[in-house]
Amino acid sequence: MRRVAVDAMGGDYAPAEIVKGVISAVNRAEDLEVLLVGSREAINKSVGTEINSPRIKIINTEEVIGNNEDPGLAIRSKKNSSMITAMYLVRDGEADAVISAGNTGALMGGGLLFLERISGIKRPALLTVIPTFEGKGTVLLDIGANMDAKPEHLLQYAMMGKIYAREMLEKENPRVALLNIGSEENKGNAQVKSAYQLFKSHITNFVGNVEAKEIFQNTTDVLVCDGFVGNVLLKTIEGLSRDIFAYLRREINKDFKARVASTMLLPVFQKVRSNLDESEYGGGLLIGVKGVCFKCHGSSRERAIMQTILKQVYPFINKNTNQKIEEALKQDT
Repeated sequence: MRRVAVDAMGGDYAPAEIVKGVISAVNRAEDLEVLLVGSREAINKSVGTEINSPRIKIINTEEVIGNNEDPGLAIRSKKNSSMITAMYLVRDGEADAVISAGNTGALMGGGLLFLERISGIKRPALLTVIPTFEGKGTVLLDIGANMDAKPEHLLQYAMMGKIYAREMLEKENPRVALLNIGSEENKGNAQVKSAYQLFKSHITNFVGNVEAKEIFQNTTDVLVCDGFVGNVLLKTIEGLSRDIFAYLRREINKDFKARVASTMLLPVFQKVRSNLDESEYGGGLLIGVKGVCFKCHGSSRERAIMQTILKQVYPFINKNTNQKIEEALKQDT
């Protein structure tokens, strides 16, 4: 039985959408148990009745870390909050992973403080999978854990990203690239130029620099950048995907012929939408810490929570990916 601790109170639509996502995930995975951490009263009220499932257990706590709170102060002063309590469950071996859609800074800080770094890792990173029009997607890291990563940090991101791509995306020998403003070796700032030389020396199947305009073309399996660049890129992708489909919907509704034609193209639209839908992957993994820690978007609803559990957390635990990362890093050092 796999056991996941979920912060029921974190996120814009907590606890209702979080609880619904958990119920959907448990209904689809027979060997999954969820510890819902938060206010028992609020959790039951959000679904209109007491949760009646032997594989969903509520861990009652009334404290919540708000999105606008100072992360450092919050994780030290609110040790009984839903987020920190969920982390304690992982740290103490009572859960295999923690998921939260709450305060990102608090989750990152809490992950470092309570779950600790994997031996040899200087800076953990936030990892996600971005869609491509061909293939199984591209691993992107860092997407926001560290704004000012050094070249040696980027090298460790690449090492961890390769293992993730191999284990989770079933890429036998993952290609690794640096996100840059040009494909030439001498392009970019000092950070990326130095990282390029490190990658050439230490990363097998390093394919060089990739420009942002090429990332949907399956040019690499792992794309590495610092947290500032990665976060801007990720939010640009999410916003563009959302707004393109909203624009198409408005334009089609203005024209009767377009509405008729769109019914024939509906399967195509749905396939493209599914490939670009952020809820398909749901959240980001704090990779490089001993415990398994996933951050969902603050705006996550039922489907995103369900997908994070079933498509990311569940297989990551089953494949012992964290242990494989630690073993590979020991061999490298």
